[in-house]
Amino acid sequence: MKIGIGSYALFWEWNERAPEPLDIPQMLDRAAQLGCEVFQICDDPRVPYLSAAELTAIKTQASSLGLDLELGTRGTNPAHLREFVAKARLLGARTLRSMVQRVEVDERGLDGVAGDLSALIPDLDGADITLALETYEQVSTGELVGIVSSVDSPRVGICLDPANCVSALENPADVIESTAPFVTNLHVKDFAFTRNEGWVGFLYAGARMGAGLLDLDAELSAVYTDGRDPSAIVEHWVPWHDTIEQTIAIERDWTNASLTALRKWRDDHTYKEK
Repeated sequence: MKIGIGSYALFWEWNERAPEPLDIPQMLDRAAQLGCEVFQICDDPRVPYLSAAELTAIKTQASSLGLDLELGTRGTNPAHLREFVAKARLLGARTLRSMVQRVEVDERGLDGVAGDLSALIPDLDGADITLALETYEQVSTGELVGIVSSVDSPRVGICLDPANCVSALENPADVIESTAPFVTNLHVKDFAFTRNEGWVGFLYAGARMGAGLLDLDAELSAVYTDGRDPSAIVEHWVPWHDTIEQTIAIERDWTNASLTALRKWRDDHTYKEK
């Protein structure tokens, strides 16, 4: 179980509101300072504009820091994914996280999406990369499991993030149970509902690890069994607070809490072998 952080754990530090937004090399430095073993560059709008030389330099930096790299994008368009497979290869990343978008299912159908992903297997094999499709509200967990099952390749799995599915009225425990056998990447964040002012509705947002609704032990126990050993990537949904300084301070505190919880679980458990 390799533990690390992703771009969404540093969201407010590389956001344009930050006084000095972090660039990708600075994010790698932060991950190393936190004792992480992996960093996932996820949905970073700067990645498409990085040259091969810049990507190779990031790989060299990560290697010097003892960090594995992962890459994240969105969509299943074959040309787009092949472009990101090439970028992941330059980074030395062996996991590429993406998301099946509703418009793709509407246009091509579940079978069409599965067929496109099946055609991508030779590219993934050649680059030694696993594609991890994230659970989220646009596509039901049942549909996502169906796509991955249809592709039926160890090169295409699921990136589990049960928090994303709540807005589609899916129970996180059900999402964990149904996806666990297919999980090749794990996003770890706690989440909670709080009443809006005047008790008019709810706010659904992130929470400090252990203060929300995520049953971390149940999630990790379901995933890390039967020989599965995906990386665990810390993320957050930190709401905006009064100032950027306050918001960043809370984000950093949540990161420390999540890393501490993951390390404690890893120290306390022996993985079940096949």
